[in-house]
Formats: sequence, C-alpha cells, structure tokens
Amino acid sequence: MKLELRGITKRFGPLVANDAIDLEVNPGEIHALLGENGAGKSTLMNVLYGLYQPDAGEILLDGVPQHFTGPGDAIAAGIGMVHQHFMLIPVFSVAENIMLGDEPTGPAGTLNVRAARARVRELSQTYGLSVDPDAMVENLPVGVQQRVEILKALLRDAKVLILDEPTAVLTPTEIDDLMRVMGELRDNGTAIVFITHKLREVRQIADKITVIRRGKVVGQAEPTASQQDLASMMVGRSVSLTVAKTPAEPGAERLELADVAVADDRGHVTASGVNLTVRAGEIVALAGVQGNGQEELVECLLGLRPVQAGTITLGGKDITTLGPRQILESGVGFVPEDRQHDGLVGSFTVAENLVLDRFRDAEFARGASLRLGAMQANAEHRIAEFDIRPPNPSAPATTLSGGNQQKVVLARELSRPLQLFVASQPTRGVDVGAQEAIHARIVAERDAGSAVVLVSSELDEVLAMADRIAVMYRGGIIGELPGGSTRDEVGLMMAGVTEPGQEPQHLAEPVELPATERPAEPRTERGVQESGA
Repeated sequence: MKLELRGITKRFGPLVANDAIDLEVNPGEIHALLGENGAGKSTLMNVLYGLYQPDAGEILLDGVPQHFTGPGDAIAAGIGMVHQHFMLIPVFSVAENIMLGDEPTGPAGTLNVRAARARVRELSQTYGLSVDPDAMVENLPVGVQQRVEILKALLRDAKVLILDEPTAVLTPTEIDDLMRVMGELRDNGTAIVFITHKLREVRQIADKITVIRRGKVVGQAEPTASQQDLASMMVGRSVSLTVAKTPAEPGAERLELADVAVADDRGHVTASGVNLTVRAGEIVALAGVQGNGQEELVECLLGLRPVQAGTITLGGKDITTLGPRQILESGVGFVPEDRQHDGLVGSFTVAENLVLDRFRDAEFARGASLRLGAMQANAEHRIAEFDIRPPNPSAPATTLSGGNQQKVVLARELSRPLQLFVASQPTRGVDVGAQEAIHARIVAERDAGSAVVLVSSELDEVLAMADRIAVMYRGGIIGELPGGSTRDEVGLMMAGVTEPGQEPQHLAEPVELPATERPAEPRTERGVQESGA
C-alpha cells in the first residue's frame, strides 16, 4: 500500500507543529523520519493515525484520499502505529492487550481466551518476537513490552506500519531482533515509517530518509549520507558527535558502596556484593545489558528501594536507611530511567515540575504559599538555559516531546549544588542536538566537583563519557575498565567474559529471599514525585 501525505499542516494555537509537509512511502520500503525533539515528527504520525485532525492537507492510500476521524478508521484502512510511549494496559495480560478491540468470541459472544492465546503464539513464532501470552504487562521488561506493541499492530494486518522511536528502550540484542523483523516486513511488502534519533540505525536499515526541522521538511537524504551530514540537517548547524572533555581530576572519595545487595519487588536479589567507589570530579559508568541489576541498584542509591545488605556512604555520611527527600537534600541529583513515571508529574506545568524537589525552599515558598512569580522566573531562566521547546512555562509536561521532557528533568536536577549526580539512561529518546547539550552538562557537573554515576545501555555513550567503567553482569560488578577502553573490551565484559578460561563471579540465578527477609515496604511509592511534591 502506497502512502502519500500532501501539504499536511497542524496547528496548536499559535504553534505550527506541521507546516505543509509532503511525504511519500512506497510498499516494501522503510522510510526514516529524522528530526530534533519537538520537530513535529510524532505530531505528523498522530495525524496519519487519526489521533489529530489536520488543519490543511490530505492523506492518500494507493491514491485514494482518506478522512480519519479516529485511530479506528486508520486501523481499518491498514495503518498500524507503535507509539514511543507504550499504549498498553499494565494490569492486562499480553493476550488481552494484543486482542483488545478485536477480541475473538465464542457462542453467545463470550471471549474465546484460548483462541486469543493461540493467535499470539502464532504471531510470536511467525515474526520471532517471543512473548508469553499469559504474562501480565506490568511485570514485563520494557523490551518485551515493545514486542507486545508491535504484535498488536501486526495482528491487524497493517500495510503501513509507523514505528515511533521503537529502539529507545531496547537493548542492543533486541535492536538487532527488531531490525530483522523490520527487514522481513519490508520484504513482504509492508510500508514502514521509522522515526528514530539513532543515526547508525537509520543508515543501517532505511531505504529513504526525510528530515524535518521545526515543523518543515528541510531535505531528503540517502542512507549512504554520513552521520555528521544527517545530524547537521536535523539540527541546522554543525553538531559534534564526540564528547569534548578533558581528563578527569578525581578528588576525595564521595560515594562508597560496600557489599550492597538489593532485591526487586518479588523478593529476588537482583544485585549482590556490590562494591563501588566514586570520587569527586569523575564520571563512573555502570555499563551492562539492561536487566542486570542496574535499575534496582540506582533506586537504592536514591532511597527508593531498601538495601538488603551492605552500606552506602555519601561524603562520609551513612545514607543506607535514608528516604528520597533526605537523600536529595544531602545534595544528590537524579535523572531517572523512566522520565514519565519517575521524573515528572505529567499534569503539572513545566514551571511546577522545575521545582518539584525545591518547592519548600524560601526562594519558592512563603509559609504555606508558593511564590508563583519566583517559580515563573525560574522556569523562564531554565527554559532558556536548556533550550526547552516550546518555551512555555505554563504548558503541562505531557504536552512536551520526550526529549524536551528529559531537558526539564535535567534542568531541575542541575539547578542546585550537588555532591552526587546520578543519571540513568540520560539520553534515551533524545536527538543528537540535545544529546550534545546533555553530555556537555554532565561533563560540566563533573568538572564542578560532583561525583557522577552514569547508567547507560548505550555502549557508545559509555565509551564517550566514562572516566571509569564498572560493568554489571547478573547482579554483580564483574570488573572495571578505564575510560578509553574499546567497544570489544567493554562488550565482552557485558556478556560475562573477563579472561580466557576464567569464570565470571556473579549470581547464577535470582535468589529468593526468606519471607522474614523480604523487602520492607518502600519508603516512598516511587519516583521524584514523592521526594518533593
């Protein structure tokens, strides 16, 4: 099925999100859509999917004009979409989520659960996207949730498939699997619109590339174009794809973890025997494939998860049993892995989100009343400093693109003096221009004397940023490498390989804690919302 967008324009008040955009995608073609955060890519796809109505222009499928009043019309016409932020119901099973809206029924209209499970298994085997039909979505890793979203679209026999930042939350192995599936779909005649910020992936899989900047198409490119040329087209200026930083000058020990163990919500020990020291003025990266205990370890650093064993010391002070508010007030900044759930209150304005952990300060409060003028001035300053778009302090956080939401979180956390800065997946779903700015800010924080812990599943980011690399594998730190190590050295250690013939020291399987040693109730529910809101 051939897709054509002609002159699509979409406005939100005075903001022109899409300005007379033309796009053509042929059957059996992967067409990459590149652009900065806030360039209008997701808005354009939401128009195509029927979530938004265009103010001008038309959509054609095989030359026939379409008029979508909602996603149901788009799905019926053969369009499927995998959103950047998953549209799944956490308390439903995989089968229930995939079949929702198109449920197989038996006699008297009863739900045929067996048929739903069988269909999910069939799709999983056909496309090599292994999922358990009976698993609850809320218990699945993000990579598996991504597979569920893709299977939802494939179930409805989509002839045009929109993938909005599909690799933002995937491990390298899962990305390889997705690329294979995309290639198979293309070979079977599916037209694919692929939105991503990862230039290497674009050059690897795309047949054509269209670049959007500030709502307008600014050009097209071939996959043979260099990453530097593509980045410059996206941002409208020359972009450095390397991180500029001088050698670290580490100072005194700032953070120390001694034999730390932490368990997940089910009582399984996911990290054990962790010993790590981070000095002032250095960036220590926790590298590893997602799911090797990094997330739980970071949560215990922030007091979001109880420590099962061992101690955590910050600046000589034992913070092992402190809660999030006390830890933040001790001079810790935190960029969480999931900005939407743990970094922002979506219904709050940008100005409110920028003071979530500081609204008790005299600068922003007078007794029980907030100083709204000070909050507004702070927001205007941070928006300009971090180039948050659109520059509207009163906009709800949910209206911002993913990359601009990340800038809000970063702006808030770096707005006060810190002893320790913990950044978990800081550039996930962020364009190259914003990545450059975020990396520069993290390096500046290091140079100002903070100890920095960087958690990233992006090997390129680890290699570019780290002064020292601690590799996690199956719940333990399998070894450390100096900054400047090679991809092969770090990659092999991430796979559990240290030296030929040497067995890695790690937990073979998750350990079930006795009932008397299960994790205590969390000191907060979750996230920065409880740390200051």
